[in-house]
Order: sequence, then C-alpha cells, then structure tokens
Amino acid sequence: MSAALEVRGITKIFGSMKAVDDVSFTVNRGEICGFIGPNGAGKTTTMRIASTLELPDKGDVLIDGVSALEDARGVRKRLGFMPDSYGAYAATTVLEYLDFFARAQGLRGKDRQRTIDSVVDFTALHPLISKNIDALSKGMKQRLCLAKTLLHDPALLILDEPAAGLDPRARVELRELVTALAETGKAVLISSHILTELSEVCHTVAVIEAGVLQAKGRVDEMMRGARNEVPVAVRALADLGDVRRALAESRGVSDPRIEGDAVVFRFEGSDEDRAGLLSELVRRGLQPIDFAARTNNLEDVFMSVTQGTVQ
Repeated sequence: MSAALEVRGITKIFGSMKAVDDVSFTVNRGEICGFIGPNGAGKTTTMRIASTLELPDKGDVLIDGVSALEDARGVRKRLGFMPDSYGAYAATTVLEYLDFFARAQGLRGKDRQRTIDSVVDFTALHPLISKNIDALSKGMKQRLCLAKTLLHDPALLILDEPAAGLDPRARVELRELVTALAETGKAVLISSHILTELSEVCHTVAVIEAGVLQAKGRVDEMMRGARNEVPVAVRALADLGDVRRALAESRGVSDPRIEGDAVVFRFEGSDEDRAGLLSELVRRGLQPIDFAARTNNLEDVFMSVTQGTVQ
C-alpha cells in the first residue's frame, strides 16, 4: 500500500510551548488510523498542519505525495478535512449547502449534479434534501458535513472528533460510512476520545501526548503489547476465602478480593501463565466454575503508553 499521508518530523511552537514536537507517521491508502491523546496533546494542531490551516515551524506533510509547504493548493485538492465544529448557514437547505460547496470546488453542469447525487446517495441524505440545515439532528448534520467533505473525491480524509455528541445509532452509522470509505481505498485519519469506537473501526492507531508521538502501530498488535496486567474474576464451588488465599500465594496475582459470588484480582502474565494459574486452582481442589479475564483494549494501550503529562 502507498502512503496517502506522510507526516515528516513536524514541530509547532506557540510562545514557549511546543504544541507538536518532531512528530512523524504515515497513513496508507485504505487504512483508518485513530489519532488519540489527552486534551492539549497536539492532535488538532497536527491535523490543522496536515490540512494546510497551520504552517509548521519545522518539517513537512505530504498528501498523496504532494508537499503541504510547496503546493498547498495541490494538497487541498487531495484531502478532505472535517473539523470538530463547522459553520452552517441559516435558512439554507441541504441541497443548497452541497451545491454551494460543489461550485466552490469548481464542479460545473451535469458533473456537479452527478457528484452531489453521488454523495447524497452515499450518506443517505435524500429524504432531507429540501430541509433547512437548522432543522437537522446532530447526526444528520455530521452526515451532511461528511457529504460536503467528499465532493471533490479526496484521497485522504481527516476527521476531528466526528462522533462527538452523537447518539449510539448515529455513531454506529458514522462508523459504517467511514469503513465503507476505507474500502474504496481512501485513507482516513480520525481523532476521538471514544476509544471503544476507534478500536472497532481503526486498522492502526497513533498515540500523542504533550506534543510527542508515543506509539504508532496496528491496533491488534498494540493491544497485545499493552501491559499484561488484566482483571480476572473467578467463581468456584469451594469457599471463596480459600480461593482468595490460594490466589494471594500465586505468582502474578495482586489485590485478590471477594466481590459478591466471585474473587476478583489483577493478574500480570501471558495467556499461558493464566492457564497455569487455572490449572493450579483445579489441582488444589478449589473447583473453579468460571475464570474470566478481560482482554486489553485501546484504553489499556492509551494508559500504558501515556503518563498523564499536561503542557
């Protein structure tokens, strides 16, 4: 796969603060990359630089091989940027809104109408085509903004907190649209604080904190590489006090405690180590009937590679 986005050592300084500090990563065609970090980490600044809305103090960004510093106009033809908030014109219908931006993109005549029809079909906005934007729900406004962002058929989509404020159904529908776009070969860089959402849609993830890129890789590999300490709950036919004492004596186990009808503890070790622990409980005659461990997720990855640093 070729890279649709190449961030090459960008640095951005505001006064005495390095908002972005020598950040580099790539996003390939057909790839959805989650861009995560705490508030003030540098996500939006990085996205604005990639979208030619900010100039870096150092480094460069290439969109589909075109330099944002050398050819900003050429970059804008290749990317679609959907900010976390956007303006909507009062007393403007969905069709008028899309027609305005299609004209701004230089689309004319039948080509403009075909393009508008295509993005309306993709985002399922036909029933709302004559409605005023002010009357749309938050989810429908997000669909409309995405439709506008697709009018010039960009190779890269940069979506800043697109799921913020959406209800569960709207988030699922947005996730399906983003997945479908990646399947057509578009690259997507998406930021969100809803990490469970990102884990279900992203192929890769980049973690930034205090302006520094902390980690970048495939979601499945990073979840496997996150710290191995996971919560485990054991239910058994034996007395739970005996189970708790046995666990307290076992390697890798910390903080065993009785909660309801189970003993809950944290365990640090591999899948093979957990299997060995279960075998040991059986060997001791404690008769475990349920032994459940929660797998690592993006929240675990986030917590394992960030330190809570604020700048």
